[in-house]
Amino acid sequence: MIGGLQNIPKIPELKKKILFTLLMLAVYRLGCHIPTPGIDGAALSAFFSSKQGTLFGLVDMFSGGALSRMSVMALGIMPYISASIILELMTVVVPYLEKLKKEGEQGQKKITQYTRYGTVVLSCIQGFGIAVGLENMSSPGGVMVVPVGGWGFRILTVITLTAGTCFLMWLGEQITERGIGNGISLIIYAGIIARFPVAVMNSFRLMGTGEITPFFMALLVVLMVAVVGVIVFVERGQRRIPVQYAKRVVGRKMYGGQTTHLPLKVNTAGVIPPIFASSIIMFPATIANFLSVEEYPWLQSFVNALAPGHIVYTLIYVTFIFFFCYFYTAVHFNPVDVADNMKRSGGFIPGIRPGKNTAEYIDRVMTRLTFSGAIYVSAICILPNILIYNLHVPFYFGGTALLIVVGVAMDTTNQIESHMLTRHYDGFMKKGFSKTK
Repeated sequence: MIGGLQNIPKIPELKKKILFTLLMLAVYRLGCHIPTPGIDGAALSAFFSSKQGTLFGLVDMFSGGALSRMSVMALGIMPYISASIILELMTVVVPYLEKLKKEGEQGQKKITQYTRYGTVVLSCIQGFGIAVGLENMSSPGGVMVVPVGGWGFRILTVITLTAGTCFLMWLGEQITERGIGNGISLIIYAGIIARFPVAVMNSFRLMGTGEITPFFMALLVVLMVAVVGVIVFVERGQRRIPVQYAKRVVGRKMYGGQTTHLPLKVNTAGVIPPIFASSIIMFPATIANFLSVEEYPWLQSFVNALAPGHIVYTLIYVTFIFFFCYFYTAVHFNPVDVADNMKRSGGFIPGIRPGKNTAEYIDRVMTRLTFSGAIYVSAICILPNILIYNLHVPFYFGGTALLIVVGVAMDTTNQIESHMLTRHYDGFMKKGFSKTK
Protein backbone atom coordinates (compact mmCIF):
# COMPACT_ATOMS: atom_id res chain seq x y z
CA MET A 1 0.00 0.00 0.00
CA ILE A 2 2.91 2.35 0.76
CA GLY A 3 4.25 1.73 -2.73
CA GLY A 4 0.85 2.62 -4.16
CA LEU A 5 0.81 5.91 -2.28
CA GLN A 6 4.27 6.72 -3.57
CA ASN A 7 2.99 6.37 -7.14
CA ILE A 8 0.34 9.08 -6.72
CA PRO A 9 2.74 12.07 -7.19
CA LYS A 10 3.96 10.48 -10.45
CA ILE A 11 0.55 11.09 -12.05
CA PRO A 12 0.10 14.89 -12.40
CA GLU A 13 -3.62 14.70 -13.19
CA LEU A 14 -4.38 12.52 -10.16
CA LYS A 15 -2.19 14.66 -7.92
CA LYS A 16 -4.05 17.79 -9.04
CA LYS A 17 -7.45 16.17 -8.40
CA ILE A 18 -6.50 15.07 -4.89
CA LEU A 19 -5.04 18.48 -3.96
CA PHE A 20 -8.17 20.22 -5.28
CA THR A 21 -10.38 17.89 -3.23
CA LEU A 22 -8.39 18.51 -0.06
CA LEU A 23 -8.51 22.28 -0.64
CA MET A 24 -12.30 22.28 -1.07
CA LEU A 25 -12.75 20.16 2.07
CA ALA A 26 -10.52 22.62 3.97
CA VAL A 27 -12.79 25.46 2.80
CA TYR A 28 -15.79 23.50 4.06
CA ARG A 29 -14.25 22.92 7.48
CA LEU A 30 -13.33 26.61 7.69
CA GLY A 31 -16.94 27.59 6.97
CA CYS A 32 -18.14 25.33 9.79
CA HIS A 33 -16.52 27.74 12.28
CA ILE A 34 -18.12 30.96 10.96
CA PRO A 35 -21.00 31.71 13.36
CA THR A 36 -24.48 32.88 12.39
CA PRO A 37 -25.13 36.45 13.67
CA GLY A 38 -27.36 37.11 16.68
CA ILE A 39 -26.71 33.91 18.67
CA ASP A 40 -25.12 33.36 22.10
CA GLY A 41 -22.59 30.63 21.32
CA ALA A 42 -21.99 29.55 24.92
CA ALA A 43 -25.71 29.10 25.64
CA LEU A 44 -26.18 27.18 22.39
CA SER A 45 -23.30 24.84 23.15
CA ALA A 46 -24.73 24.11 26.61
CA PHE A 47 -28.15 23.40 25.06
CA PHE A 48 -26.79 20.92 22.50
CA SER A 49 -24.70 19.10 25.10
CA SER A 50 -27.98 18.27 26.89
CA LYS A 51 -29.84 17.20 23.73
CA GLN A 52 -27.79 14.31 22.43
CA GLY A 53 -29.83 11.38 21.13
CA THR A 54 -32.38 13.58 19.34
CA LEU A 55 -32.66 14.71 15.75
CA PHE A 56 -30.38 17.63 16.68
CA GLY A 57 -27.57 15.21 17.44
CA LEU A 58 -28.10 13.30 14.17
CA VAL A 59 -28.05 16.43 11.99
CA ASP A 60 -25.10 17.81 13.97
CA MET A 61 -23.14 14.62 13.22
CA PHE A 62 -23.73 14.95 9.45
CA SER A 63 -22.86 18.67 9.54
CA GLY A 64 -19.55 18.01 11.30
CA GLY A 65 -20.54 19.91 14.45
CA ALA A 66 -21.65 22.98 12.47
CA LEU A 67 -25.20 22.81 13.88
CA SER A 68 -24.08 22.83 17.52
CA ARG A 69 -22.00 25.93 16.72
CA MET A 70 -24.85 27.33 14.56
CA SER A 71 -22.39 28.31 11.85
CA VAL A 72 -23.36 29.50 8.38
CA MET A 73 -23.22 25.83 7.30
CA ALA A 74 -25.36 24.57 10.15
CA LEU A 75 -27.85 22.83 7.86
CA GLY A 76 -25.00 20.99 6.18
CA ILE A 77 -25.69 19.07 3.01
CA MET A 78 -28.77 17.27 4.38
CA PRO A 79 -31.33 19.46 2.49
CA TYR A 80 -29.62 18.51 -0.78
CA ILE A 81 -29.66 14.82 0.14
CA SER A 82 -33.33 15.04 1.14
CA ALA A 83 -34.20 16.82 -2.12
CA SER A 84 -32.30 14.18 -4.12
CA ILE A 85 -34.12 11.34 -2.39
CA ILE A 86 -37.51 13.04 -2.83
CA LEU A 87 -36.85 13.58 -6.57
CA GLU A 88 -35.73 9.98 -6.96
CA LEU A 89 -38.85 8.67 -5.22
CA MET A 90 -41.06 10.97 -7.30
CA THR A 91 -39.72 9.47 -10.53
CA VAL A 92 -41.81 6.40 -9.69
CA VAL A 93 -45.13 8.28 -9.45
CA VAL A 94 -44.57 11.27 -11.79
CA PRO A 95 -44.44 10.20 -15.48
CA TYR A 96 -42.62 13.40 -16.53
CA LEU A 97 -39.75 12.76 -14.12
CA GLU A 98 -39.62 9.11 -15.12
CA LYS A 99 -39.31 10.19 -18.76
CA LEU A 100 -36.50 12.61 -17.86
CA LYS A 101 -34.64 9.87 -16.03
CA LYS A 102 -34.64 7.73 -19.19
CA GLU A 103 -33.38 10.56 -21.43
CA GLY A 104 -29.78 10.11 -20.37
CA GLU A 105 -27.44 13.00 -19.68
CA GLN A 106 -29.83 15.80 -20.71
CA GLY A 107 -32.62 14.41 -18.56
CA GLN A 108 -30.25 14.02 -15.62
CA LYS A 109 -29.22 17.66 -15.94
CA LYS A 110 -32.87 18.68 -15.69
CA ILE A 111 -33.41 16.49 -12.62
CA THR A 112 -30.27 17.99 -11.06
CA GLN A 113 -31.69 21.46 -11.66
CA TYR A 114 -34.96 20.50 -9.96
CA THR A 115 -32.93 19.04 -7.08
CA ARG A 116 -31.19 22.39 -6.61
CA TYR A 117 -34.53 24.21 -6.50
CA GLY A 118 -35.79 21.68 -3.97
CA THR A 119 -32.65 22.18 -1.88
CA VAL A 120 -33.30 25.93 -1.68
CA VAL A 121 -36.95 25.39 -0.69
CA LEU A 122 -36.08 22.81 2.00
CA SER A 123 -33.26 25.01 3.31
CA CYS A 124 -35.61 27.99 3.67
CA ILE A 125 -38.20 25.88 5.50
CA GLN A 126 -35.63 24.27 7.81
CA GLY A 127 -33.84 27.60 8.34
CA PHE A 128 -37.07 29.30 9.39
CA GLY A 129 -37.91 26.42 11.73
CA ILE A 130 -34.46 26.60 13.30
CA ALA A 131 -34.70 30.39 13.68
CA VAL A 132 -38.06 30.13 15.48
CA GLY A 133 -36.78 27.25 17.60
CA LEU A 134 -33.62 29.14 18.58
CA GLU A 135 -35.72 32.01 19.92
CA ASN A 136 -37.40 29.59 22.35
CA MET A 137 -34.23 27.79 23.40
CA SER A 138 -32.26 28.42 26.54
CA SER A 139 -29.27 26.80 28.18
CA PRO A 140 -29.71 24.58 31.26
CA GLY A 141 -28.74 27.66 33.25
CA GLY A 142 -31.63 29.69 31.82
CA VAL A 143 -29.63 31.91 29.42
CA MET A 144 -31.52 32.58 26.16
CA VAL A 145 -29.77 31.36 23.02
CA VAL A 146 -31.05 34.37 21.03
CA PRO A 147 -30.75 37.57 23.12
CA VAL A 148 -32.71 39.68 20.59
CA GLY A 149 -35.26 37.84 18.47
CA GLY A 150 -37.92 38.95 16.02
CA TRP A 151 -38.47 38.87 12.26
CA GLY A 152 -35.16 40.56 11.57
CA PHE A 153 -33.31 37.67 13.20
CA ARG A 154 -35.50 35.07 11.46
CA ILE A 155 -35.02 36.49 7.97
CA LEU A 156 -31.28 36.92 8.50
CA THR A 157 -30.97 33.34 9.77
CA VAL A 158 -32.94 31.91 6.84
CA ILE A 159 -30.79 33.78 4.31
CA THR A 160 -27.56 32.83 6.07
CA LEU A 161 -28.32 29.11 6.44
CA THR A 162 -29.75 28.79 2.93
CA ALA A 163 -26.68 30.49 1.46
CA GLY A 164 -24.43 28.14 3.43
CA THR A 165 -26.24 25.05 2.13
CA CYS A 166 -26.17 26.35 -1.47
CA PHE A 167 -22.44 27.00 -1.16
CA LEU A 168 -21.92 23.45 0.15
CA MET A 169 -23.99 22.08 -2.74
CA TRP A 170 -21.79 23.99 -5.22
CA LEU A 171 -18.68 22.84 -3.36
CA GLY A 172 -19.74 19.20 -3.63
CA GLU A 173 -20.43 19.52 -7.36
CA GLN A 174 -17.01 21.08 -7.92
CA ILE A 175 -15.33 18.21 -6.08
CA THR A 176 -17.24 15.68 -8.19
CA GLU A 177 -16.32 17.39 -11.47
CA ARG A 178 -12.75 18.54 -10.80
CA GLY A 179 -11.65 16.46 -7.82
CA ILE A 180 -11.67 12.81 -6.85
CA GLY A 181 -14.66 10.92 -5.48
CA ASN A 182 -18.28 11.93 -4.92
CA GLY A 183 -18.29 15.50 -3.58
CA ILE A 184 -21.47 15.28 -1.49
CA SER A 185 -20.38 12.02 0.14
CA LEU A 186 -16.90 13.41 0.85
CA ILE A 187 -18.39 16.47 2.58
CA ILE A 188 -20.39 14.23 4.93
CA TYR A 189 -17.31 12.04 5.37
CA ALA A 190 -15.15 15.03 6.30
CA GLY A 191 -17.76 16.24 8.81
CA ILE A 192 -17.82 12.89 10.60
CA ILE A 193 -14.05 12.35 10.54
CA ALA A 194 -13.41 15.89 11.84
CA ARG A 195 -14.72 14.82 15.24
CA PHE A 196 -12.47 11.78 15.45
CA PRO A 197 -9.43 13.56 17.02
CA VAL A 198 -11.62 14.85 19.86
CA ALA A 199 -12.89 11.31 20.46
CA VAL A 200 -9.33 9.95 20.59
CA MET A 201 -8.31 12.65 23.08
CA ASN A 202 -11.34 11.86 25.24
CA SER A 203 -10.41 8.16 25.19
CA PHE A 204 -6.87 8.92 26.38
CA ARG A 205 -8.31 11.23 29.04
CA LEU A 206 -10.56 8.42 30.31
CA MET A 207 -7.55 6.08 30.38
CA GLY A 208 -5.60 8.69 32.32
CA THR A 209 -8.32 9.01 34.95
CA GLY A 210 -8.66 5.23 35.27
CA GLU A 211 -12.24 5.05 33.97
CA ILE A 212 -11.05 2.81 31.12
CA THR A 213 -8.30 0.22 31.48
CA PRO A 214 -5.71 -0.27 28.70
CA PHE A 215 -6.92 -3.86 28.22
CA PHE A 216 -10.52 -2.70 27.72
CA MET A 217 -9.39 -0.01 25.28
CA ALA A 218 -7.47 -2.65 23.29
CA LEU A 219 -10.63 -4.77 23.10
CA LEU A 220 -12.55 -1.72 21.91
CA VAL A 221 -10.01 -1.09 19.14
CA VAL A 222 -10.19 -4.74 18.07
CA LEU A 223 -14.00 -4.49 17.99
CA MET A 224 -13.88 -1.36 15.83
CA VAL A 225 -11.47 -3.02 13.38
CA ALA A 226 -13.71 -6.11 13.24
CA VAL A 227 -16.84 -4.02 12.54
CA VAL A 228 -15.05 -2.09 9.79
CA GLY A 229 -13.88 -5.40 8.31
CA VAL A 230 -17.44 -6.75 8.27
CA ILE A 231 -18.69 -3.59 6.55
CA VAL A 232 -15.98 -3.80 3.87
CA PHE A 233 -16.68 -7.50 3.27
CA VAL A 234 -20.48 -7.12 2.98
CA GLU A 235 -20.42 -3.87 0.97
CA ARG A 236 -18.25 -5.58 -1.64
CA GLY A 237 -20.34 -8.74 -1.59
CA GLN A 238 -22.42 -9.58 -4.67
CA ARG A 239 -24.79 -12.25 -5.84
CA ARG A 240 -23.73 -12.94 -9.43
CA ILE A 241 -26.52 -14.30 -11.62
CA PRO A 242 -25.06 -15.96 -14.77
CA VAL A 243 -26.27 -14.47 -18.07
CA GLN A 244 -25.78 -16.12 -21.46
CA TYR A 245 -26.04 -14.14 -24.70
CA ALA A 246 -27.28 -15.97 -27.79
CA LYS A 247 -25.23 -16.01 -30.98
CA ARG A 248 -26.52 -13.89 -33.84
CA VAL A 249 -25.20 -13.31 -37.36
CA VAL A 250 -24.96 -9.77 -38.75
CA GLY A 251 -23.69 -9.78 -42.33
CA ARG A 252 -20.71 -12.06 -42.40
CA LYS A 253 -19.87 -11.66 -38.72
CA MET A 254 -21.18 -13.56 -35.72
CA TYR A 255 -21.89 -11.67 -32.50
CA GLY A 256 -22.77 -12.80 -28.99
CA GLY A 257 -22.30 -16.20 -27.48
CA GLN A 258 -20.39 -14.92 -24.48
CA THR A 259 -21.22 -15.62 -20.85
CA THR A 260 -21.33 -12.85 -18.25
CA HIS A 261 -23.15 -12.19 -14.98
CA LEU A 262 -25.65 -9.80 -13.44
CA PRO A 263 -24.18 -8.45 -10.16
CA LEU A 264 -26.68 -7.82 -7.35
CA LYS A 265 -25.38 -6.07 -4.23
CA VAL A 266 -26.25 -7.39 -0.80
CA ASN A 267 -26.94 -3.88 0.47
CA THR A 268 -28.51 -2.07 -2.47
CA ALA A 269 -30.12 0.63 -0.32
CA GLY A 270 -26.81 1.78 1.18
CA VAL A 271 -27.05 4.18 4.13
CA ILE A 272 -30.50 5.55 3.22
CA PRO A 273 -32.50 3.18 5.52
CA PRO A 274 -30.68 4.04 8.79
CA ILE A 275 -30.74 7.78 7.96
CA PHE A 276 -34.49 7.77 7.34
CA ALA A 277 -35.17 5.47 10.29
CA SER A 278 -33.13 7.64 12.68
CA SER A 279 -34.80 10.83 11.45
CA ILE A 280 -38.32 9.48 11.93
CA ILE A 281 -37.81 7.83 15.29
CA MET A 282 -35.95 10.83 16.73
CA PHE A 283 -38.58 13.32 15.58
CA PRO A 284 -40.88 12.92 18.65
CA ALA A 285 -37.95 13.44 21.04
CA THR A 286 -36.99 16.57 19.11
CA ILE A 287 -40.50 18.01 19.27
CA ALA A 288 -40.57 17.26 22.99
CA ASN A 289 -37.69 19.71 23.48
CA PHE A 290 -40.07 22.54 22.57
CA LEU A 291 -42.94 21.30 24.78
CA SER A 292 -43.42 20.90 28.52
CA VAL A 293 -43.77 17.13 28.52
CA GLU A 294 -43.12 16.98 32.27
CA GLU A 295 -46.73 18.01 32.84
CA TYR A 296 -47.97 14.87 31.07
CA PRO A 297 -46.48 11.67 32.58
CA TRP A 298 -47.76 9.43 29.75
CA LEU A 299 -46.16 11.69 27.13
CA GLN A 300 -42.92 11.74 29.10
CA SER A 301 -42.92 7.92 29.19
CA PHE A 302 -43.56 7.79 25.44
CA VAL A 303 -40.65 10.14 24.73
CA ASN A 304 -38.34 8.17 27.05
CA ALA A 305 -39.28 4.93 25.28
CA LEU A 306 -38.10 6.43 21.98
CA ALA A 307 -34.70 7.39 23.40
CA PRO A 308 -31.63 5.50 22.10
CA GLY A 309 -30.86 2.45 24.23
CA HIS A 310 -34.48 1.66 25.13
CA ILE A 311 -35.86 -1.69 23.94
CA VAL A 312 -38.85 0.03 22.25
CA TYR A 313 -36.49 2.34 20.36
CA THR A 314 -34.40 -0.62 19.22
CA LEU A 315 -37.39 -2.62 17.96
CA ILE A 316 -38.92 0.33 16.09
CA TYR A 317 -35.52 1.29 14.70
CA VAL A 318 -34.93 -2.20 13.28
CA THR A 319 -38.48 -2.30 11.86
CA PHE A 320 -37.96 1.00 10.06
CA ILE A 321 -34.58 -0.17 8.70
CA PHE A 322 -36.18 -3.28 7.22
CA PHE A 323 -39.02 -1.24 5.73
CA PHE A 324 -36.75 1.34 4.08
CA CYS A 325 -34.33 -1.34 2.85
CA TYR A 326 -37.14 -2.99 0.90
CA PHE A 327 -38.78 0.30 -0.09
CA TYR A 328 -35.65 2.00 -1.40
CA THR A 329 -34.48 -1.16 -3.17
CA ALA A 330 -37.87 -1.42 -4.91
CA VAL A 331 -37.55 2.20 -6.05
CA HIS A 332 -33.91 1.99 -7.07
CA PHE A 333 -33.95 -1.46 -8.73
CA ASN A 334 -36.68 -2.60 -11.15
CA PRO A 335 -36.44 -6.32 -12.09
CA VAL A 336 -38.90 -5.85 -14.98
CA ASP A 337 -36.68 -3.23 -16.65
CA VAL A 338 -33.60 -5.40 -16.13
CA ALA A 339 -35.34 -8.42 -17.65
CA ASP A 340 -36.60 -6.37 -20.63
CA ASN A 341 -33.15 -4.89 -21.32
CA MET A 342 -31.62 -8.35 -21.08
CA LYS A 343 -34.22 -9.75 -23.53
CA ARG A 344 -33.66 -6.96 -26.05
CA SER A 345 -29.91 -7.63 -25.96
CA GLY A 346 -30.43 -11.32 -26.62
CA GLY A 347 -29.43 -12.34 -23.10
CA PHE A 348 -31.05 -14.93 -20.85
CA ILE A 349 -30.46 -16.68 -17.55
CA PRO A 350 -29.75 -20.39 -18.11
CA GLY A 351 -32.80 -22.43 -17.15
CA ILE A 352 -35.10 -19.36 -16.94
CA ARG A 353 -37.36 -18.24 -19.77
CA PRO A 354 -36.79 -14.61 -20.88
CA GLY A 355 -39.32 -11.92 -20.02
CA LYS A 356 -41.76 -12.34 -17.12
CA ASN A 357 -40.11 -15.48 -15.68
CA THR A 358 -36.71 -13.77 -15.66
CA ALA A 359 -38.15 -10.71 -13.87
CA GLU A 360 -39.79 -12.94 -11.25
CA TYR A 361 -36.56 -14.87 -10.71
CA ILE A 362 -34.48 -11.68 -10.31
CA ASP A 363 -37.12 -10.23 -7.96
CA ARG A 364 -37.05 -13.41 -5.85
CA VAL A 365 -33.26 -13.34 -5.58
CA MET A 366 -33.30 -9.60 -4.80
CA THR A 367 -35.88 -10.10 -2.04
CA ARG A 368 -33.68 -12.64 -0.27
CA LEU A 369 -30.61 -10.46 -0.71
CA THR A 370 -32.44 -7.43 0.68
CA PHE A 371 -33.47 -9.44 3.75
CA SER A 372 -29.83 -10.36 4.38
CA GLY A 373 -28.78 -6.76 3.77
CA ALA A 374 -31.41 -5.46 6.22
CA ILE A 375 -30.12 -7.83 8.92
CA TYR A 376 -26.56 -6.63 8.27
CA VAL A 377 -27.51 -2.91 8.38
CA SER A 378 -29.58 -3.43 11.55
CA ALA A 379 -26.72 -5.23 13.30
CA ILE A 380 -24.19 -2.54 12.35
CA CYS A 381 -26.51 0.24 13.55
CA ILE A 382 -27.69 -1.45 16.76
CA LEU A 383 -24.28 -2.61 18.03
CA PRO A 384 -22.90 0.91 18.68
CA ASN A 385 -26.18 1.92 20.39
CA ILE A 386 -25.89 -1.06 22.74
CA LEU A 387 -22.27 -0.20 23.52
CA ILE A 388 -22.92 3.50 24.05
CA TYR A 389 -26.29 3.62 25.82
CA ASN A 390 -26.61 0.21 27.52
CA LEU A 391 -23.02 -0.70 28.36
CA HIS A 392 -21.79 2.95 28.55
CA VAL A 393 -18.79 2.17 26.37
CA PRO A 394 -17.18 5.24 24.70
CA PHE A 395 -17.68 3.93 21.15
CA TYR A 396 -17.22 6.95 18.90
CA PHE A 397 -18.86 6.06 15.59
CA GLY A 398 -22.58 5.33 15.36
CA GLY A 399 -23.79 2.71 12.92
CA THR A 400 -24.88 5.18 10.24
CA ALA A 401 -21.61 7.08 10.53
CA LEU A 402 -19.61 3.86 10.23
CA LEU A 403 -21.43 2.86 7.04
CA ILE A 404 -20.86 6.30 5.53
CA VAL A 405 -17.20 6.55 6.50
CA VAL A 406 -16.26 3.08 5.27
CA GLY A 407 -18.41 3.29 2.13
CA VAL A 408 -17.05 6.68 1.05
CA ALA A 409 -13.48 5.62 1.80
CA MET A 410 -13.86 2.52 -0.38
CA ASP A 411 -15.44 4.46 -3.28
CA THR A 412 -12.73 7.13 -3.20
CA THR A 413 -10.00 4.50 -3.00
CA ASN A 414 -11.51 2.72 -6.00
CA GLN A 415 -11.40 5.92 -8.06
CA ILE A 416 -7.79 6.64 -7.11
CA GLU A 417 -6.80 3.08 -7.93
CA SER A 418 -8.59 3.25 -11.29
CA HIS A 419 -6.53 6.34 -12.22
CA MET A 420 -3.35 4.58 -11.21
CA LEU A 421 -4.12 1.36 -13.09
CA THR A 422 -5.07 3.36 -16.18
CA ARG A 423 -1.59 4.89 -16.15
CA HIS A 424 -0.06 1.40 -15.69
CA TYR A 425 0.87 1.90 -12.05
CA ASP A 426 0.23 -0.61 -9.30
CA GLY A 427 -2.81 0.09 -7.14
CA PHE A 428 -2.86 0.28 -3.36
CA MET A 429 -2.88 -3.51 -3.13
CA LYS A 430 -0.92 -5.72 -5.52
CA LYS A 431 -3.79 -8.22 -5.65
CA GLY A 432 -6.32 -5.51 -6.45
CA PHE A 433 -8.06 -3.75 -3.58
CA SER A 434 -11.01 -2.93 -5.80
CA LYS A 435 -11.65 -6.53 -6.76
CA THR A 436 -15.09 -7.61 -5.61
CA LYS A 437 -15.29 -10.73 -3.56
